[in-house]
Amino acid sequence: MRMQKRQFRIGELAEYLGVERFVIRFWEKEFNLRPTRSEGGQRFYEERDLERMQKIKQLLYEEGFTIAGAKKALKSKKDKPIVASQKTTFDETLPENVTHRLKTIKKKLLALRQQL
Repeated sequence: MRMQKRQFRIGELAEYLGVERFVIRFWEKEFNLRPTRSEGGQRFYEERDLERMQKIKQLLYEEGFTIAGAKKALKSKKDKPIVASQKTTFDETLPENVTHRLKTIKKKLLALRQQL
């Protein structure tokens, strides 16, 4: 049985990401994102949009990239496929706080995947 893709409205996406709606609209323009729209013009975002915006948020808010730097980073990673079943390991040379944050994020993502 195949799961249907979940769609998000802008308010749901903003709440999930922890940003304001205007930030989502700004990222749409800056990063050339095109959500699907209803006949009335309402935005609908898919899983791929959510993943892309999570990466944008990470680059801007956590890693301290500028908009231009984030665009370059996203462009360079565009050709690398993401494999959902790939086992993630953490480099022991990373600072302990980074490793802990990564493990926390991984747990949250796995829990989210279970919900979907």
